[in-house]
Order: sequence, then structure tokens, then C-alpha cells
Amino acid sequence: MTPPATDPLPAPMRATWRDYLALTKPKVISLLLWTTITAMFMAARGWPGLWPLIVVSLAGYMSAGSAGVFNMIIDRDIDLKMQRTAKRPTSSGLISSRNAAIFGTALQVLSFALLWVFTTPLAAWMSLAGFIFYVVIYTMWLKRSTWHNIVIGGAAGCFPPLVGYAAVTGNLDLFAGYLFAIIFFWTPVHFWALALMIKEEYREVGIPMLPVVHGDRMTVAQIGLYAIYTVVLSLMPVYFGAVGWVYFVSGAALGAWLLVLSWRLYRHVMSGAKVEKKVAVPLYLYSMLYLALLFVAGAVDRML
Repeated sequence: MTPPATDPLPAPMRATWRDYLALTKPKVISLLLWTTITAMFMAARGWPGLWPLIVVSLAGYMSAGSAGVFNMIIDRDIDLKMQRTAKRPTSSGLISSRNAAIFGTALQVLSFALLWVFTTPLAAWMSLAGFIFYVVIYTMWLKRSTWHNIVIGGAAGCFPPLVGYAAVTGNLDLFAGYLFAIIFFWTPVHFWALALMIKEEYREVGIPMLPVVHGDRMTVAQIGLYAIYTVVLSLMPVYFGAVGWVYFVSGAALGAWLLVLSWRLYRHVMSGAKVEKKVAVPLYLYSMLYLALLFVAGAVDRML
């Protein structure tokens, strides 16, 4: 009997546009892009213009997507060992590292060019800085070497609002710095809530996330501390007159619930109970909503 014919095409040739889209981590990018766009409204104190919105949205997605591509290339060895990442296009071999690198490079070059030509050079440099910080500082260095990886490396996610702000104004002021700082202190709260739930996967691949290195109690204590930092820092622009009562009321209400959920997780773990999704997932999901709504509040307040 004649054996069935085999497909002569290599795996990368069978990849579709959906697989290349998956390389860019669209779910992760959505919140980053949201902070970029809302920062544009804050900077403009109103409508920033349709064309700038289109350019920054497109370029911002490409830059963050490029960072996601190179993250998958570098981490393909550990992604293959983790259940939630094993089917990523690079770890599964569907898209070769070479093709992924070409795709990622093209995205980054085009993103930089769009921002430079159609917005401001500072916006282009801020976007590139975020890319370098995520790929080189976080992925290539911190992620596998220290439990401070999320604290320091999380700064990569703080650059998107600077891109949006600089695209409108051409400069960065104190308020833009606060937007950066809010995300910086928010990131550990958000990510460690997730890390608590998948710490065994990190342990198996040797990634020194905080729950793996110092345990659950240390992690929830740090989450609580950073939640306090986040809420206090988020309200400081009111003191300097950068925002008004709309932002203050919204930020206080949003922050109060962030602290409540952080406290519930802290109390649960400190009681000796194991981390359960019913207490970790609400904080993880709400933290994303918190940041999105806080930036909306800032945009609305500055437009009034």
C-alpha cells in the first residue's frame, strides 16, 4: 500500500495571519493602548484630533506587538513547558524564530517611522524605549534572574501613556510623570495576583517570580503595600492642581475597592489558607478595570 502523501511545506509556511497576530499578544496590548489613547486626551485637554489618534493607535499597537514577538522568541524554551503558553506560534514551531524576528523588526521600524513623521520625535523615542526596556531589560535579563523582575521590568508598561502624551504636546511634564508612576506601582499588584495562581508553572521552568522565591505570604504583603502606593500616588495630581474633583472622586472610589480586594487576598493567605481563584482572580481582573477607568477619569476631568 502506498503511504499517504505528506505535506512538503515546512511548518512556518502553514502559519496564517491569525498566527502572526497572536505573536503580538493582542489581549495584553489592549490595556496598554487604552492608556496611550486616554493619555492623548489628557494631554490635549480635549479632542486630540482624528489623525493623531489613528497614527498613535496603529503605531502603538505595532510597537507593543513587536515587543511581544521578541518576548515569544526569547522565551520559547520556557513557553513550551508551561501549559498556558505551550501552543504559542513560536514555542510550537508553527512560526520559526527567523520569520518571527523579521516580522517583529518590521513592526518596530514602521512604528518608529510613523510616530516620528506624523506625530513627534519624542513620541517615537518613548515608544522605542518601552520596547527596549521590555525586550532587553525585562525579558533577556530580569525575568530569569531576580524576583524583582516585575517591579523593575514593569516599567516597560509605563511608557505607552508617555507616547500618547508626547505625541500631542511634544514634551513631558510632571503630570505625564505621574501617569508613568501610577502604572509602575500598579503593575506588581496586577501581575502578582496572577503569579500566585500559576506559581507552580513558574517554579517548574525556573522563573524566580515572587511567590516561588518568597512564598504566598510575602507576595500578598507586597501586593497590599503596592496597592497602597498606587492609590496614594494616583490621587497626588489633585494636590498639584493637574486634575480636579471628577478625577479625585473617581480615583478615590476605584482605589478603595482595589484596597478592599487586596486586603481580602492578604487576610485569606495570612489565615493559613491556600491561594484560591475566588480571592485571587477578582483582584487580578479588577486591577485591569481599575487602571482603565482611572485613566478615563483623568481624560474626562482634563476635558472639563
